[in-house]
Amino acid sequence: MANWTETKRNVNGSELTLLKGGSGRPLLMLHDELGFPGWVKWNEDLSDAHEFVIPLQPGFGKTPRIDWIRNFRDLAGYYSMAARELGLAPVDVVAFSAGGFIAAEMLAADPSIFSHVILVGPMGLKPDQGEIMDIFPSTIRTHLRRTVADPATPEFGTIYGGEMSPEQFEAFEEARAESARIGWEPYMHNPSLPFLLGAAKGVPTLLIRGSEDRVVPSGCVDAYQKALDGSRAIEMPNVGHRPEIENSSDFVKIVREFLGS
Repeated sequence: MANWTETKRNVNGSELTLLKGGSGRPLLMLHDELGFPGWVKWNEDLSDAHEFVIPLQPGFGKTPRIDWIRNFRDLAGYYSMAARELGLAPVDVVAFSAGGFIAAEMLAADPSIFSHVILVGPMGLKPDQGEIMDIFPSTIRTHLRRTVADPATPEFGTIYGGEMSPEQFEAFEEARAESARIGWEPYMHNPSLPFLLGAAKGVPTLLIRGSEDRVVPSGCVDAYQKALDGSRAIEMPNVGHRPEIENSSDFVKIVREFLGS
């Protein structure tokens, strides 16, 4: 299922690689701290009603690193410029893990940029209980296995199974290096973000987390609900940090219902 096209756009003097696929209402997708995993079942299932617009994060291989981007707020500002230049705003967004951090920063800076917000296992806020998993000391294979409740999940094996090629290994390590560069201190959160999110009133926001998530604790979702008045949270049972591949049918149903509201 490789139903996408790859293009390059100049945004504020820097090259951004974009993937587009599907047809219908635009849906901005912000991938996680490991990069875009490929066009998988949940993308295909939603592509009949939504055109995915997927920026590949600067410094993750296909988009060159941008030196002036020093933190997630800078990256959010850059993506906001891209969304406006592409004529997307206001746009629906679905964002995963560190991508959720980016989307939250965009929302805090300019709530009008989004019409619906879906944050899946989002980093970005410091939980009162628990800790965001330190993803950098572990090997990439250990890191990947911790993102799912069951590594035998078929689509997980399709994406990440088998031996990694040198190119795949390099791409993962480039992604982790860039995530460390912009998210190391404070670790994968912004202390001022919960206060800035107070401006984001009235934007429909859905928080999704797997009950067995070992990367992002439930306290992160609690913090987002506290910061975003009127947001709604759904905990998907028996899945980890990757509910979109561990239970794609239920994930797609939840997303369809929310975006149709």
